[in-house]
Formats: sequence, C-alpha cells, structure tokens
Amino acid sequence: MPANSPAGNVLVVDDNADFQSLVADFARMSQCRVTCAATLRAARQLAADDEFDLLMVDLDLPDGNGLDLIDDIDLTAHGQIAIVTGHPSIESAARAVRSPVVEYLLKPVNTDALAKLIERAQLRAQSRHTEQTQKNAPTRELGGMVGQTPSMRTLFDNIRRVAPLDVCVLVHGESGTGKELVARSLHDLSGRSGRFVAVNCGAIAPDLLSSQLFGHERGSFTGALQSHAGYFEQAEGGTLFLDEITEMPLAAQVFLLRVIETRTLTRVGGTREIAVDVRIVAGTNRDPQKAVAEGSLRADLYYRLLEFPLNVPPLRERREDIVALAQYFLDRLNERYRTQRTFAPGTLRQLVERPWPGNVRELRHTVQRQYILAGDGPIEMPDEPLFRSVEDTDGSVRFRVGMTFDDIEREMLLKTLAYYNNNKRSAARALGITTKTIYNRLLRYRSQGLIDDSQLGAPDDTENE
Repeated sequence: MPANSPAGNVLVVDDNADFQSLVADFARMSQCRVTCAATLRAARQLAADDEFDLLMVDLDLPDGNGLDLIDDIDLTAHGQIAIVTGHPSIESAARAVRSPVVEYLLKPVNTDALAKLIERAQLRAQSRHTEQTQKNAPTRELGGMVGQTPSMRTLFDNIRRVAPLDVCVLVHGESGTGKELVARSLHDLSGRSGRFVAVNCGAIAPDLLSSQLFGHERGSFTGALQSHAGYFEQAEGGTLFLDEITEMPLAAQVFLLRVIETRTLTRVGGTREIAVDVRIVAGTNRDPQKAVAEGSLRADLYYRLLEFPLNVPPLRERREDIVALAQYFLDRLNERYRTQRTFAPGTLRQLVERPWPGNVRELRHTVQRQYILAGDGPIEMPDEPLFRSVEDTDGSVRFRVGMTFDDIEREMLLKTLAYYNNNKRSAARALGITTKTIYNRLLRYRSQGLIDDSQLGAPDDTENE
C-alpha cells in the first residue's frame, strides 16, 4: 500500500485485552489506526468525537450491552459495524438483525473474516479521503462551468485565449456537458457589444430554418405577412451559437458557408445584400468527422467552423469535479431561496459513484429535485437514478446469435456492473439477485481467466445475506 495512502480508523469496543491486541495487529498490517475502549461510556465519547471506518463492538461490556452503542451514535458518520461476542443468544442475534450491523461474529473470530473487515475499513478511508480532498480543493469557475481537473483547466484556458479573436469555434461534447455555457463564455469574454443568440438547428423545421436564420421579406412565401430579421441580424455585433450544427439541412449549410465567408446575407425572397458582423460558434454532440463522412455535414463548412475546436469532456471523465459541481448547484439554490441546506453524510460519495449518462445537466437536475424533496432536512440521493440512458454504451446490452447462455449471463452481469460503476448492491437490485451471487459469479469468471482482480473488487457487504 502506498505510503501516502489514508489510514483507516478502527474502534474496538471490548474489555478483553487479548482481543484488542489481536485486532490491533491485523489493523496495523493494513496501516489502519486503532482506538480501543473497554466500556460503553468510553465508546460513546470516542464515537462522538471521531469518525470511524470500522467499529468492532463486544456485546458484554462492564457497563452495558454493546448494541446500545448503535442506538446512541450517529450511524451516518461512521462506516461498518461488526458485533463480536463469545456468548451468542437468540435475543442478541435478533436485535442485531434489526440494527444496521454488517457482521455478527463469534469469538474466537476467524482471521479471514477479520482481515476482510479491516480491508474494507481501509477502502472506506480511501473513499472518505478522496471526498474530503475534493471538498477542499480550490474550485475553478468560468461562466457557470465548474471544474478543477486538467481537462477543464485546459478548456477554460482555451476559452480565454480564443474569446477575443474573430474566429469561428466548433464546440464538441455529449448532450448535457455544457456546450451552450462554453459559447456564452466565449461571448462574454469577447468584448463584443451585440447580443448572444442561441439556435438549436435540430429544433426548427427544415423548411423554416433558412427563414429563421437569414430572415425573409414580406410576401416571400405563404404566411410571410411582414419582413423578418433572422437570427444573424438579431446577433449583429455579437455571437450566434448554432447548436447541433450537424442537424442543419445541407441546403442551409450552403447559405451559411457563404454568409461566414462574405459576411453578408440576403433574406429569403429578397435581393439586397445585408452586411453582418457576427461571431459564429457551432456545437455538436456527434463526431463531426463522422458526420462529414456520412454526408450530414458539408466538409467545406466543417473546415471553416474548425478554425478553433473546443472539446467539452463528459462528466464520467472528470469525476473529481462532481463534488464541486454538486456543491455549486446547491449553493445557487440556497442563495436563490435563502436557505442553508446541506448534503447528508455520504451523499457526495454516492454522487461520485453514479454513471451520469446525462452529464452535468443530469447532475444539476438531480440536486435540484432532491433539494425540493428534502424539505428542511439534509439532502440525500435516491437509490436509483431518475432516468437511465438508452444508448448502447450506457444502458443496453447487445447479444449476437450463437452466444451460449453462460456468455449471455456474463455479458449482462458485467455490463450492469459497469453501468452502476461496479456498485454490486445497485447491480444486484437491478438484476433481482443478491450481492453474494454477483461476487460468486465474478470469482468464477476470474478463475476462468475472463476477468482480472481489478474487475473482481471487494464483496459488497451493504446487505445482510
């Protein structure tokens, strides 16, 4: 384990010195810190003052029952809890089942079980450390975009570099990544005095797009009762953002290229050339080169727009920004509605683990929705995402004719795990099986050489099975 790896924090509540020593030895081998308490009273104080990744609690303590500790402490502030006893009973076992206890162990404790508990404590400590680092990291913001990852810092720097220049910009990124925010930031930093006008080329009927973009004269077509200034004229002296440029009809692309090159336009049904001073920013969620190859984007227009390309990374490639983004959205809600709401403990970790196929837009809507549902309490995340992607890369599985049932089962399991970011509990719930079944299947796949240890991970012990 790396020397700078965060140390797991373990609390042993037991008046048996030999057991304390046993756990301490195992914990130190995994670079975990160990704190021991011989009484219920001491344990209550320690649990109130610190956050533990593992609590190992004996039932029979000099001043009470160890299960009472579970009722007295804030469980959201701590990790897993294991009850250990040398005197098991039906009553204590039943009470443990009703409590959030992940293990009910009998003394002498099996060393393999103890090692696994310590290992999971260390894994939780690493996750906790990551969350805290993200909370404390300096947040960079530009035009409503928040990011501190290298890819976002590069994007911010490139926006600042190209914004004052009179060149076309092509913004490429998946839906929900913030392409319009990039375009607005380019406009805001450009120094241009005109308006920022955004147009979704795929949302306007093809036969009306030319009229909407370039304007039309009175009587130029049925229903043209008066002259109309198009989006180019409305954006005079400013910036025109043409989102989903690959959805623009090829005929309109010809006129657009001419306007960009000549800086003049002729309204539909008109004869007079009108000079326009408009900065063009185009956006697409498709691979523009593939769109050119498929014939939906003219090559000459593509290379004209490609004077300066900007790529907006998907959220799954910048998970380190998720905590800062979620806090940013919550801060804006608190500011708007004059509240002081916070995230419940562990919520930010849940956010980081989500797949977010809808990218930043999905994250923002989720925070807003949970803010509304939380009332005056802390903000928590739902067990499942509100929406799931229908794209093959995120939420579907393809099978080919001739695959065996074993192959189909394996493909379904691995794809579901990948969709839930290897969270076995969520995958098990989606598949209608237990986490133990998932882990046993993964063990079999590893023994067959079909997956490696990194794909196996640790058993998901968030459920009693």
